[in-house]
Amino acid sequence: METANQWLGRYGEDRALDYLTGIGYEVIERNWRGTQGEVDLIARDGDRLVFVEVKTRSSTGFGHPLEAITTEKLSRMRRLVHEWCQLRGVSGVKVRMDALAVLVRGGRVTFEHLKQVS
Repeated sequence: METANQWLGRYGEDRALDYLTGIGYEVIERNWRGTQGEVDLIARDGDRLVFVEVKTRSSTGFGHPLEAITTEKLSRMRRLVHEWCQLRGVSGVKVRMDALAVLVRGGRVTFEHLKQVS
């Protein structure tokens, strides 16, 4: 059985995917699991691969969603990017790590997209 937090996280990732495709990104993978954890979304933005961490909240009572992306989380993401590229034999391409905050309040969804977070 899915908890309310799991539902909200999945809902936020669904909206994030819609948002990214709406601005022209091609999402190529979702919830990729490596040895160090998970990458929420992997997409192409022109000639660049973009690894996206999505954080969804229903309020800012415990802080803004982007505050949950710590330096430890960014270090783990860098290792995951490297692992994904190695496993796929991808080299010589531009990569970027983005953070996407999804705030769901009163039936309204808002986004804050930070490019190149590290």
